[in-house]
Amino acid sequence: MRHNKNFNHLGRQAAHRNAMLANMAVSLIKHKKISTTLAKAKELRKFVEPLITKSKEDTTHSRRVVFQELQNKEAVTILFGEISSRIGDRPGGYTRILKTGFRLGDAAQMCFIELVDYNENMLNAKSEKKASKTRRGGKKAAAKAVEAKAEEAPKAEAAEEKAAE
Repeated sequence: MRHNKNFNHLGRQAAHRNAMLANMAVSLIKHKKISTTLAKAKELRKFVEPLITKSKEDTTHSRRVVFQELQNKEAVTILFGEISSRIGDRPGGYTRILKTGFRLGDAAQMCFIELVDYNENMLNAKSEKKASKTRRGGKKAAAKAVEAKAEEAPKAEAAEEKAAE
């Protein structure tokens, strides 16, 4: 029976699992995005999100608590400096898991895990999507959207030329 077995052991002993999650958390903090298996990503999310929440309060105690888990000074510095300032107003959900398919060797499900506020492509796509959204109008609304984009292009080019000079 599986009574009260709340997390995936990932086929490892406790010390190996904790070291692996700490190393993966350090890599995620340094690189903002890593590729791994889906099972490891889900466990990493449970491991790293409380640390990010702890980093919102920059005290000596919270730094020591985070360092106790990560064992990496550079990662703690990045977490309390750059990352905590960017996610200060977010109430949770600091990571995103994007499934990428299956690994060739053993067909394990692979994914990316990334910090939400650091994927510039998704942030830009979200803002563009909102700008072109219309309620009704069919062809007329689509034509207006095309005209608006055509007007913005020369303005952007002119601004780039001025910046180059």
